[in-house]
Amino acid sequence: MRGKAKTISLPRRLIIDLMRASIGVPFVSLSRSLNIRPLLDARAGAMAPAGWAAMFVKAFALVARDEPLLRTVYAKWPWPMLYELPKSVASVAIARVEDGEECVLLQRIAGPEAIALAEIDAEIRRAKTAPIDEIPMFRKIMRATRLPLPLRRLSWAIGLNFGRQRGNWFGSFAVSSVAAYGGGELHPITPGPFIVSYGVVGADQSIHVVIRWDHRVTDAAPIARVLTRLEQVLNTEIAAELRAAGPKPIRAVRT
Repeated sequence: MRGKAKTISLPRRLIIDLMRASIGVPFVSLSRSLNIRPLLDARAGAMAPAGWAAMFVKAFALVARDEPLLRTVYAKWPWPMLYELPKSVASVAIARVEDGEECVLLQRIAGPEAIALAEIDAEIRRAKTAPIDEIPMFRKIMRATRLPLPLRRLSWAIGLNFGRQRGNWFGSFAVSSVAAYGGGELHPITPGPFIVSYGVVGADQSIHVVIRWDHRVTDAAPIARVLTRLEQVLNTEIAAELRAAGPKPIRAVRT
């Protein structure tokens, strides 16, 4: 059968490199439905509610602020070690269309626990629509992806295997979801160490959350506690920030 050869685009080359870097990570996962009724009430009353990705980014970072384990990565160089980062760095999967091709790029948000929720949301929304050249992380990714294969492999090896560079390139956790496209239980892979995915809000005011993690870093029991803590943070600190941003204006009803 004679087909047609197609050139691999830069965004697709990025995913190929990302999958190559991720395939050797011993991931395990834990999922749970979180009751988020207080968060939904706060979001319904907010004048400009933040998107779900922004809320999960900040909520996970707030949990990680008190749980150094969630800021820990596995590094191989100069010898195998667990390396604790001083703050969280989120890597958010951004779905875009470039030159007619659907693709995913990664937006880096450093220290989201100390950033206003509205600012995190604005960064994510801008990453979805602004030209690639206007987003610093996208420019950095594209520069590395344009390198010849040997140099690209070297740059990935440095970014993956030194603890400090892992934070700079891949962050301490990632957030990815297909909820905006109809939901489903997504189990993505990245170089790790933690990946958070969420579904659509159910009729019972719950949301299904999956955490995948590098088993070299931790075990299941701490992650079970993290899911409980994540539910608490969404319903308290994130909900409070939504309420503090200002309520929706009350529309006068003509009688």
